Amino acid sequence: MKANVLIRYRVMAYVTAVWLLVFTAAIIAKYGFDTGDTMLISQIHGVLFIVYVVFAFDLGSKAKWPFGRLLWVLAAGCIPFASFFVEPKVTCEARALITDSATPATADA
Repeated sequence: MKANVLIRYRVMAYVTAVWLLVFTAAIIAKYGFDTGDTMLISQIHGVLFIVYVVFAFDLGSKAKWPFGRLLWVLAAGCIPFASFFVEPKVTCEARALITDSATPATADA
């Protein structure tokens, strides 16, 4: 597995988590205090979540995760603050699977 697969997942995990918190705050403001509109925020989060799902699925398929593990990682993108706890664990485990393809193989002449 290449390092850029993990980097893409990590970036989208944090971006999606932050937008989920923004969306949660907007929902609380809208329904709790009768202020604001959540249409734009929900659409941005929805698009970002779709990208997160694609990158998480890509990482999971390359890391050969079982289906339950993949579902847990995908669910973390739906629960506020969960990505901030799940992402470091996933990163730690995925770093062990990264192959260093930047080092060229040397052939003896």
